[in-house]
Amino acid sequence: MPLDYLVRIAQTPAPTFHEGERAALMSRLWRALGHEPEQDEVGNVVLRLGPPEGKALVLASHLDTVFAGDTDLTVHETRGRLSGPGLGDNSASLAVLTAFLRDLQLERLRRPLWLVANVAEEGLGDLRGAKHLLAQHAERIGAFVAVDGYLGLAVTKAVGVRRFRATFSGPGGHSWGDKGPSALHALGLAITALYSLPLPHSPRTTLNVGEARGGNSINSIAASAQLLLDLRSLDPYALETLQERARSAIEGAARTAGVQVTLEQVGDRPGGDLSSEALLKLARRAAESVGVELRTAASSTDANAAAPHHIPALALGVYRGGNAHREDEWVAPDSLATGLRMLCKFVDLYQERPLD
Repeated sequence: MPLDYLVRIAQTPAPTFHEGERAALMSRLWRALGHEPEQDEVGNVVLRLGPPEGKALVLASHLDTVFAGDTDLTVHETRGRLSGPGLGDNSASLAVLTAFLRDLQLERLRRPLWLVANVAEEGLGDLRGAKHLLAQHAERIGAFVAVDGYLGLAVTKAVGVRRFRATFSGPGGHSWGDKGPSALHALGLAITALYSLPLPHSPRTTLNVGEARGGNSINSIAASAQLLLDLRSLDPYALETLQERARSAIEGAARTAGVQVTLEQVGDRPGGDLSSEALLKLARRAAESVGVELRTAASSTDANAAAPHHIPALALGVYRGGNAHREDEWVAPDSLATGLRMLCKFVDLYQERPLD
């Protein structure tokens, strides 16, 4: 059962950019099953199976969580549910992927199959692990499946994401003795201006200031302030247009307040067509075989990284749960066995009818 692995994985910390402990655990688990995974330059754990010739199907689950390294990761059981930080996203997917490896009959593989536990999917990780894997091996990959998300959901549209850090700076000074401009004033003006920007309803486009901070004391004029901005859209033109308007709003706020501003791009998740039609047909058949109705969605996952390479991709969920990115995230334990059977069926179908 995937539950054999879930608690061990979930209780091993893996903040974005600090996934080493969990990566080492995944390597040990996969070696205990008789395999020899490797770790690449950015920290991805990669296991190549099947014949050496032909293009590979990649099954990738990200290692990282949104929680700090000192978070209490204890898994609790309440009324038939398991709960804990990062239990579902993405510990449950890693557990299912490991159980899949345990049950896999290697002699049935007619095409290459790669299992990957990749780094840096969350937050400012910017899909670093998946991007690196695809940049290095695109010509050897026939399809990319991010094993991530809730059972019954397939992500077939990649939402493009641009992320920026705006840093406002001024001379600072004493709140009574000086009259200099405040970086926090500029930050406030910028946030107001950003949320005043018009957003199209279709294609769906969003804007979010996820973090804002600045200053160092109540009686000091803030010499610095900073915000993190997340822009998303299903349409590349709408995203580009919003990016330019956001830049103008931020620079205008700095001018009005009389401070300097630097704008740094800290994330670029490619959107666009995932060429997922053939994969989706296989995923629907696999879901039907275990009594699951599959619905499609647009989101930002590791599958986005495949879009620039024109490699068929999707994200496929393998567990039921809720409260993702909260410390009380929960998973229905019996759903993992269903997700495992679905994943096994999906790979069997792909082996029968590979996309290339």
